[in-house]
Amino acid sequence: MANVVVIGAQWGDEGKGKITDLLSKSADVVVRSQGGVNAGHTLVVKGQTFKLHLIPSGILYPDTECVIGSGTVIDPQVLIEEIERLEAVGVKSNNLFISQTAHVTMPYHRLIDRAAEERRGKYKLGTTGRGIGPTYADKSERTGIRVVDLMYADDLRQKIEWSINYKNVILEKLYNLSPLNPQEVIKEYLKYADRLRPYVIDSSLKIDSAVKEKKNILFEGAQGTLLDLDHGTYPYVTSSNPIAGGACVGAGVGPTIIDRVIGIAKAYTTRVGEGPFPTELHGEIGEHLGDRGAEFGTTTGRRRRCGWFDAAIGRYAVRINGLDCLAITKLDVLDELDEIKVCIAYELDGATCHHFPTNASQFARCQPIYETLPGWKQSTANCRSLDDLPQAALNYLKFLAELMEVPIAIVSVGAGREQTIIVEDPIHGPKRGLLHANGDSVRSNL
Repeated sequence: MANVVVIGAQWGDEGKGKITDLLSKSADVVVRSQGGVNAGHTLVVKGQTFKLHLIPSGILYPDTECVIGSGTVIDPQVLIEEIERLEAVGVKSNNLFISQTAHVTMPYHRLIDRAAEERRGKYKLGTTGRGIGPTYADKSERTGIRVVDLMYADDLRQKIEWSINYKNVILEKLYNLSPLNPQEVIKEYLKYADRLRPYVIDSSLKIDSAVKEKKNILFEGAQGTLLDLDHGTYPYVTSSNPIAGGACVGAGVGPTIIDRVIGIAKAYTTRVGEGPFPTELHGEIGEHLGDRGAEFGTTTGRRRRCGWFDAAIGRYAVRINGLDCLAITKLDVLDELDEIKVCIAYELDGATCHHFPTNASQFARCQPIYETLPGWKQSTANCRSLDDLPQAALNYLKFLAELMEVPIAIVSVGAGREQTIIVEDPIHGPKRGLLHANGDSVRSNL
């Protein structure tokens, strides 16, 4: 038995959906612990693409229970549409469960999110406009509406009437927007309540039962370490805690049940939205990475900014999350490059800086210090073991493992489930990977 947390080790979009889907085959329960519809996981199975925003990636395995935990914020309309899209292609949702204490995104959250972002002008944050920040703000302000409120019509009416009367003042006076009609919103959300009622449970109790039954539990993170509200590149962050510690809070479990933490990182770096990005590439190579890697946001469709691998933020992610191992994704995107650069440190105000500076103005001044490695100039898409990889590709992975000081357990060489090199099984395998503590390399699958 193993309980594993999967997190993003960069700015999100690292390929967590594919890795979570892969690991879900060995999991009995998959728990989504934070974030909202601002997150998107893309899965490609037997040539069919699935785009998920709220439902855990384990949903494609009918025997795997999927729990949306209390730390998530749920837009009922989007969730219902997601359920119906899956059911339309034969994916049943009878293994889906929703925490009764998860908070609900309301129409005024989306309106305020978009209006506030527009008001920021050149200081915009790059929000998705899906109402995530305002939903979490109401949660912290203790004025939020939770899933359990949807289950009781009288309570819901009272809460929506009070909230809309309050929010309408903000919409009208601050943003010059039309007010919402409380009765229309009540009618809409009572309809959502009827549709979602069969899925609603006490999620912490269910997860605790799984722990006592010694089931394998996979905690699926959204976004990435550098978007963490407390530990990311603030203010260009999300409104929740995507780091490993946030999984315990969002799922309602204690840290002593976690056996392992696996971080997902691309073989290069991307970020979407605003904020500093030291290794960002603006020329031909950046365009090549974006085109070859299909770097468009699952949620917004926005083109992602692309750059070289940044080991400084990688080491930060290892430290903040207590990573046991890494999954490196999209190695195949680098296949055609003559040479590949890796940022090993920064130049900051004339000095060498080996660590990610948490001061935003300092990070904005960081200039990357690169080490250049030779490319391999051949396809890795059909590689299924480390022995299949070109030597230069294997050397590149070893170099990353040494810089990050953590073993690599999984290597992804394409979007398909089968396009994966499993160096070790993070759920059932021993704690070792491409780089052992003694520096030896593993040359075959385990």
